[in-house]
Amino acid sequence: QAHFKQRTTLEEINYSQQRNLDKNMFQRLATLDFIAKKENVIITGPSGLGKSFMSQALGHQACIREFKVLYQNTGRMLKKLKLAKVDGTYLKELKKITQANLLILDDFGLQAMDNQARESMLDIIDERYQQQSTIITSQIPVSAWYDIIGEGTIADAILDRLVNSSHRIDLKGESMRKLKEL
Repeated sequence: QAHFKQRTTLEEINYSQQRNLDKNMFQRLATLDFIAKKENVIITGPSGLGKSFMSQALGHQACIREFKVLYQNTGRMLKKLKLAKVDGTYLKELKKITQANLLILDDFGLQAMDNQARESMLDIIDERYQQQSTIITSQIPVSAWYDIIGEGTIADAILDRLVNSSHRIDLKGESMRKLKEL
């Protein structure tokens, strides 16, 4: 019911590649204490380093532990919410998103946000703040999120609620997909 793209497990996480992944930190996250503490996780880095894979492995572990998990591609979710505003189902869709114990927003920031996307993102982050946990993956460094979100006041509100209560993993290195092809 989480709608994962991949079925992954914590045992499949590769720590041998040089990609700036602290094994001890990730294993602490794998205990899922961050969910109990209502904290967030932000995983950033170039394409192909396993951000989505890692987030879904944590999500799968949360499902095993009977947490309610929802995986969403950020762009598609924001488009769906835009349509929901038109057809009158916005609050119902928002409730589904905000009630998950763990929300995984994959590929955050691939497109700049318009007014409706910004407002929806603020609604989600504000409702979840100190209530539920969120994992965000992004190819874009957190330092550039302000510009992607746009509109200073809303960007400040989103980033303040999200970043300050987050564990951060900043991956670096060669694409693991590229290395598999060699």
